[in-house]
Amino acid sequence: MADTIYKKLSAVLDTLPNGFPSTVSGVEIKLLKRIFTPDQAEMFCNMRLTFETAEEIARRTGRPSEGLAERLTTMSEAGQLFMLKLGDAVYFKMLPWVFGIYEFQARRMDKAFAELSEEYAPIYSREFFSKMPQLMQVLPIEKQIEAKEEALPYERISSIIEQGQSFLVNDCICKKEQGLLGKPCDRPLQVCLAIAPIPGIFDNSPAGRVISRDEAYELLKMTEEKGLVHLTSNVQYGSFYICNCCKCCCGVLSAINNLGMPAAEVVNAHYYAEIDPDKCVGCGLCREERCQVGAIEAGEDVYRIIRDRCIGCGLCATSCPAEAVRLIHKDRDILAPPPLTEGDWFEERGKKRGVDFSAYK
Repeated sequence: MADTIYKKLSAVLDTLPNGFPSTVSGVEIKLLKRIFTPDQAEMFCNMRLTFETAEEIARRTGRPSEGLAERLTTMSEAGQLFMLKLGDAVYFKMLPWVFGIYEFQARRMDKAFAELSEEYAPIYSREFFSKMPQLMQVLPIEKQIEAKEEALPYERISSIIEQGQSFLVNDCICKKEQGLLGKPCDRPLQVCLAIAPIPGIFDNSPAGRVISRDEAYELLKMTEEKGLVHLTSNVQYGSFYICNCCKCCCGVLSAINNLGMPAAEVVNAHYYAEIDPDKCVGCGLCREERCQVGAIEAGEDVYRIIRDRCIGCGLCATSCPAEAVRLIHKDRDILAPPPLTEGDWFEERGKKRGVDFSAYK
């Protein structure tokens, strides 16, 4: 009986477009028990993917309104719900497992949690990355985009940053998890950038560090120098984060590197790299130090790109001493443009998974 509410919660999460597959071992239930109390699990199952005030939730569900806002706020602070404050109004909505609940557990992550997450990750990833549209798209290093390529706004980091009014940098939960498992990353930890279109929205955030727009640009420049891949949500409008990812920790890139899943299924990449064999001096820097997905191989005298593994991040081009690497935009006829908004992403993903999540809209 004690597991009943957690099985219900698991089923709700799996009904959402992002999914939450069950396992024979029940590791997903163990994860939920570490995050939610039974009462919180029950409350989560009554939430929706759209923002509501506590008063609206009380009217819809028949729950007492007294103390409900405080209860929902506590759940938001625990990374179980998303909370938005606009003036005197406070809104709440449910989160999927990723991108959502998992990423908001950085402050609560300990070794036991990390071990459970590591056990669940391959099962979750194989299911999650086998369905379209992809969760994330690659943002290439912008200075590597040639003017003639005419990148669309959602393909440019600067478009996302300029549309933002508030910026918050957080620790990367993937790096924190791997560190707890005895596999620390030698790259910076505080590299996850949250972006909002409302000034001051992060001022009272319980986690992370508020930064300016200029500092956001500096952060992205630093991560490029450290060899991290820029990833953001696979939508055309409304991207609210930029992750800066490495091959040793990132759960997304590990689907390519460790599970052998096709790169095109894992991320939406608009570019690919090309090495000019006449310019390449065979130093190997691109392969050994920069590429995060094993997309470069050695030929007889020069290096070449493995096209179907390349995610077009541009890291190889920025460090080439011979300037032998360039980014090329994929033919738009073969590209699937990102869904317009997160809501459209949910709709497309739900159809591909064949789930009816209308009760949570």
